[in-house]
Amino acid sequence: MAGESVIRLDKWLWFARFCKSRTLAGKLCETGRIKLAGKAVTKANQMLRPGDVLTFPQGPHVRVIEVVALGTRRGPAVEAQTLYADLAPPQPRAEQPPEDQSPASRERGTGRPTKAERRATDRLIDPFE
Repeated sequence: MAGESVIRLDKWLWFARFCKSRTLAGKLCETGRIKLAGKAVTKANQMLRPGDVLTFPQGPHVRVIEVVALGTRRGPAVEAQTLYADLAPPQPRAEQPPEDQSPASRERGTGRPTKAERRATDRLIDPFE
């Protein structure tokens, strides 16, 4: 694999430590939230080359990353940081709720949330899942 000039996107995201597992990297690819050179990616087997630019959400930020190297293994964090160049510092998402309002707060004595209330709370916390 060291002589190849392409690698699967999910594998590279895992090597570069943007995802904790290849399964999570594959799921992130299939959601269509990753953009490769401005086009949405919907398959984990999308081939990646050095020089490609990726845009994807990570937590409350949107990351813009240029692929510098492909890598051959998932090594320590210092090694993973050599695989990419951060083109823009992490920018917060536009639809981020204000920090002073917690969507999961409940008044005392109201009991446990119902199934419908729990699902509504989950949608407020992470609307993309």
